[in-house]
Amino acid sequence: MFIRIRNLREDSDRTQREVSEYLFCDQSLYSKYERGVRDVPVDVVIKLAELYGTSTDYILGLTNEKRPYKK
Repeated sequence: MFIRIRNLREDSDRTQREVSEYLFCDQSLYSKYERGVRDVPVDVVIKLAELYGTSTDYILGLTNEKRPYKK
């Protein structure tokens, strides 16, 4: 999962600081999520999926389909 959130961030030309501000957390904490040092809480996975326009399943590695599910 940590590789996917890093790739999504880099593909969207965002910095760790920008994403951490969106998540209301410290940049150092977000860096730990990307490196796999800390587990990413469910609420953060949901916010990241919304930010990147993808599904939580994609972020979690359950699918390779980036497009979010239809509501």
